[in-house]
Amino acid sequence: MAKAVAPKSVRTIADLRADFPTLAGKMSGKPVAYLDTGASAQKPQAVIDAMKDVMESHYANIHRGLYEFSQTTTTEYEAVRAKVAGFIGAGSENEVIFTRNTTEAINLVAHSWGRRVLERGDDVIITEMEHHANIVPWQLVCGMTGAKLKVVPVNDDGTLNIAAFEHMVTEKTKIVSFVHISNSLGTINPAKKIVEICKAKNPNVTVLIDGSQSAVHGPVNVQDLGCDFFAFTGHKLYGPTGVGVLWAKAEILEQMPPYQGGGDMIEQVTFAKTTFKEAPAKFEAGTPAIVEVIGLGAAIDYVQGIGMDVIAAHEKSLFEYAMKELAAIPGLTYYGTGPDKAGIISFRADWGHPSDIGMILDQCGVAVRTGHHCCQPLMQRFGVEATVRASLGLYSDENDIDALVDGLHKARSLLG
Repeated sequence: MAKAVAPKSVRTIADLRADFPTLAGKMSGKPVAYLDTGASAQKPQAVIDAMKDVMESHYANIHRGLYEFSQTTTTEYEAVRAKVAGFIGAGSENEVIFTRNTTEAINLVAHSWGRRVLERGDDVIITEMEHHANIVPWQLVCGMTGAKLKVVPVNDDGTLNIAAFEHMVTEKTKIVSFVHISNSLGTINPAKKIVEICKAKNPNVTVLIDGSQSAVHGPVNVQDLGCDFFAFTGHKLYGPTGVGVLWAKAEILEQMPPYQGGGDMIEQVTFAKTTFKEAPAKFEAGTPAIVEVIGLGAAIDYVQGIGMDVIAAHEKSLFEYAMKELAAIPGLTYYGTGPDKAGIISFRADWGHPSDIGMILDQCGVAVRTGHHCCQPLMQRFGVEATVRASLGLYSDENDIDALVDGLHKARSLLG
């Protein structure tokens, strides 16, 4: 069974790190300093145990079997829908759709909603800091419908140009889709304000928020944000890969046609006609990621047992410590220096290429991400091809930062 989470008051950082088996191991023969949570988080024992329990004790396909294994697994699976609704402040669990990841969630909206509402001459607005997953689907749909894709510029400090954004929203705007927290800069966008601007200028616009990072780094309430769609993924939230979430307002889901066809999303099929179930079932064709969804539920239980506000405060404090310690290393240029930041540090060094730095850090037991972070247009905006990115998680501590700093000193001595 899933491992119980202790009360918040007794969860020290050492306690939390002990929950993650991978962190007790070695990397390149050194203690693990895992600073790539922004790409994919490590998994606590509670998640591992929950998934293992399903596969060992009562695995079966869901929704269709009348036997005990199927009924038990179905109950556990559907219970996660309610957990997700509570986790993000949704009005109903029926507004929660399980997808493979954020990418599929955005594609679902783009093709089911976008192709329904967009016409030639309409505008779709995204931002210059988007992940490719929030660029390419809109390019595809704009190409199919004749709509125009507009891009909100980013300021030199990595914040959005809100004045430019406000000017871009017009009566032609049908969809606005933007990232809540930049995966490459750590910039926290003023999501609620952006939604308010959209709705004030054009009440008919629908707004999607990519919450891949925000669902991880602090509390989220979709009703308070005022958006129409919200997407996030399980593997960044200390859960498994292969599962993501799309939340949407019930009245919009009612209007959206199915994105894919297959089993378990139909009422009746004949060769002449097919009728579909109501949402969320009509968007979940075929056998889903059963074990992974249950693992996501365990991950939500785990982070809520700690407290999303507690996680946010810990990461903020550690981010401040990291920036103070990194100041001792000459030649670093940071990207994303605005006042509202999550625990993501993106930089370049004038004494070494990001790939070379990343390989040397690996030999020091430090895991960071190097490259364009699936944000090539953003890299082009800043005139670089890649950065080094260190991203914090709930298990990150000062020892991780110290290892990063020591590794960078070593890299500078070898490359500079």
